[in-house]
Amino acid sequence: MTIRVIVADDQALVRSGFSMLLASADDINVVAEASNGQEAVDLARRHLPDVVLMDIRMPVMDGLEATREIAATSATSSVRVLMLTTFELDEYVYGALRAGASGFLLKDTRPHELLDAVRVIAAGEALLSPSVTRTLIAEFVRSPESRRPTPKALDSLTDRERDVLALVADGLSNAEIAERIVVSIGTVKTHVSRLLMKLHARDRAQLVVIAYQTGFTR
Repeated sequence: MTIRVIVADDQALVRSGFSMLLASADDINVVAEASNGQEAVDLARRHLPDVVLMDIRMPVMDGLEATREIAATSATSSVRVLMLTTFELDEYVYGALRAGASGFLLKDTRPHELLDAVRVIAAGEALLSPSVTRTLIAEFVRSPESRRPTPKALDSLTDRERDVLALVADGLSNAEIAERIVVSIGTVKTHVSRLLMKLHARDRAQLVVIAYQTGFTR
């Protein structure tokens, strides 16, 4: 299947560069380009892509607000957003997690890593750049607004599901979780699917948010 992508960045050369890179892959098709967040939202509604590659800092509407609108609108709720940031400690990254972004990458990511990231996001997984993940989580949980009461849904989790949620929140992949708790990758995928359903989360990124918001993981 071909992955349909929209590239949103206010810098024409950067936008063009990302588009050319993505178009070079046989399984990826760039359906549109946006120069600001509002255009990204409008184009997402028009084309319903699999993934929007979204810059954070843009005029008219920034990537954070654009992500929030895309995630909150029923017509585009299935569209995944992969955020691009220049700095590991970008203050907008923490808000983007809450807004519904499915992944984050630094702009200096290697070309093949960007292509792989788009494929991961399109497949319904979540991706946090290894260089961002730990700092992102640490800063996110320090924010007073990140604290919320523990949702009752956590009470319905089995002991094994709690184990898997803790490892997801720690940034481990399915393969790493399978090795840690000595089960098959298929079993881990089943546990993750049940977590997504029980906790009403879009993807793994939101599972991480829930784990830290509720105090389940510290």
